[in-house]
Amino acid sequence: MDIKTFQSALEQLEIERGIPKEKIISAIEMALAAAYKKDCGKKGQIIRAVFDPKTGDVEFSQVKIVVDESMLKTDEEIQQEKLLKQEKQTEEKTAEDEGVRKVRFNPERHIMIDEARKVKKDVSPGDELIFPLETRKEYGRIAAQTAKQVIIQRIREVERESVYEEFKEKEGTIISGIVQRIEGRNVFLDLGRTTALLPYEEQVRGERYRIGERIKALLFLVEKNPKGTSVYLSRSHPRFVTKLFEMEVPEIASGVVEIKNIAREAGSRSKVGVMSHESGIDPVGSCVGQKGVRVSTIISELGGEKIDIIEWSDDPEVLIANALSPAKILSVETKTKQKEAKVMVDEDQLSLAIGKGGQNVRLAAKLTGWKLDIRSRSGESIAQATEKGEVSGEGIEPSISNK
Repeated sequence: MDIKTFQSALEQLEIERGIPKEKIISAIEMALAAAYKKDCGKKGQIIRAVFDPKTGDVEFSQVKIVVDESMLKTDEEIQQEKLLKQEKQTEEKTAEDEGVRKVRFNPERHIMIDEARKVKKDVSPGDELIFPLETRKEYGRIAAQTAKQVIIQRIREVERESVYEEFKEKEGTIISGIVQRIEGRNVFLDLGRTTALLPYEEQVRGERYRIGERIKALLFLVEKNPKGTSVYLSRSHPRFVTKLFEMEVPEIASGVVEIKNIAREAGSRSKVGVMSHESGIDPVGSCVGQKGVRVSTIISELGGEKIDIIEWSDDPEVLIANALSPAKILSVETKTKQKEAKVMVDEDQLSLAIGKGGQNVRLAAKLTGWKLDIRSRSGESIAQATEKGEVSGEGIEPSISNK
């Protein structure tokens, strides 16, 4: 074996596929043990191989599990299994499995405790004894094919596990990928080591994607499946906005400013409630940035989606008044038990407080968690403003809840 070439191949697999050298060597040892057993092993044997990647030497050994009478099946139990056709256990059960349940004694696989203590005095039932085997360097065609299949299968399993672990760690963060293909309304992004799905329901209404375009999205779910790892992305989730602010606003990333809540209608408008944990730090100003540069970057990434940044308050009356910005609020009356609030505004502020299609008050209700009833000084409500044509009635109820 050319050791330098082998070492180079290990490094290449580790870099390109993210598979640690140790796991590749483990796969090789499993393959060598399978090849050895195929050529000269016996039924029931547990063969192990230890491969030294520096020298290319291989040491083989046979493992025998120490058992006592209480761990063995009786003749009656064996006969009953045959009758019920339940003797379907594989030959390659682990030592742990064998130690838990009763086994049928196999001299190639087991050793009675009396015999075992002649080899090693302090052994206990369930322990393993290792017996060296003659080393082999040449294998038959079938054994070599078996070894090849074991290596390929094991490397695929390790690679799948590696991909899953890598992206599971990134779950809940923003990731960028290149649009690989579009099938129906679903968009598939190339993330390098795997392909991610941006489902239609997680896309922003009105956005169009082009093959070869690089886009950012929230990695919100990573799942294992029989074919590998499934990665799901979202651009419409409120947390996507949160993560964009964390990337653009150092005060949020450091924890000085906290995003308390977000209410979002993806592609149209978002309201972001922020609070400062240090006196002298303006939470709204920190998020907006000098000349609006920080929030402008986020708006650009969201395709022009409007963002209202409001200062969070533990006082529900102040919070509700802030949440209904840009409208100017005269007064807020709250019913704490029902979590309902009656908001009073000037006549010329009613339509602004409600917003187009009721969007402003709807987002404010979602952000604060309160049911809001907007009224003017004259007592005019949302429903009356709608009838007069001051605001579109689409999606509006006389009272707007946080649901």
